[in-house]
Amino acid sequence: MPLTREEIEEIVGRALAEDLGRDDVTTEALIPREQCGVAFLVVKEEGVLAGMQLATEVFRQVDPQLQVEVLLQDGARVVPGARVARVAGSVAGILKSERVALNFLQHLSGIATETARYVASAEGLPVRIVDTRKTTPGLRALQKYAVRVGGGDNHRMDLADGILIKDNHLAALRKQGLTIKEAVARARQHAPSSLREIPIESGRRGDLQSGRAPLEVEVRTVAEALEAVEAGADIVMLDNMSLDDMRRAVKSIGGRAVVEASGGITLHNVRAVAETGVGLISVGTLTHSVKAVDISLELEVQ
Repeated sequence: MPLTREEIEEIVGRALAEDLGRDDVTTEALIPREQCGVAFLVVKEEGVLAGMQLATEVFRQVDPQLQVEVLLQDGARVVPGARVARVAGSVAGILKSERVALNFLQHLSGIATETARYVASAEGLPVRIVDTRKTTPGLRALQKYAVRVGGGDNHRMDLADGILIKDNHLAALRKQGLTIKEAVARARQHAPSSLREIPIESGRRGDLQSGRAPLEVEVRTVAEALEAVEAGADIVMLDNMSLDDMRRAVKSIGGRAVVEASGGITLHNVRAVAETGVGLISVGTLTHSVKAVDISLELEVQ
């Protein structure tokens, strides 16, 4: 997991406070505290599992006496009927934990599963599928972890992770009379010396100048792409370009910078985009609108 034990405990604690509120009044009214049982977390569709550590922590916080046995680990390819965990102990504790544990598992498994589909679609081509910052507030680290479980890679974790000059930056600078070249020069001049490298170099970290913060520029035309490369950009993001323009941009750049495709990427066109020769494909839907994997809790009362 990308988080410390303390951070995981805090995230799960917040989720439980949100769901349990003052208490589970239904369970308290109906289920004797001494009643025990066994429950299995069961997958209902094919996918890639992610979030087991979060689910386990949910059960632990609700009732430390619950015995949780993890049957499948994150990254496992699951099929309908697969049991991923066994929980034994207080029925009341199991029921109070159910929804939050499933929420983490379903959502993160959905991200891992969708990422795996994109990665498989581009299999055999020298390209990496990366995520974006289009994440659920407060859950970014978890969602980006799920992308990695699915075989993808992470773009910037936050705004301090690298310089990315986007269209609105350029629009504001053009009002000041600055060109892309001048924007890149200004960013280089004012970049903090402590800026760490962004982890999206597509296996080409050696191409980036040692000791210099990698800098990315978002462009919408082939001409802008060439201007960005000639200005010294390390990464050029081709935003919502046609396949023909992507191919032209990649050919014109000629390996002088890492090329990233972004905008309008779907499972239907991701391979065609990869075949243009780009090194990175960023996909916002991996985190901002993914479908959850169907996972349920099946209780066996003793």
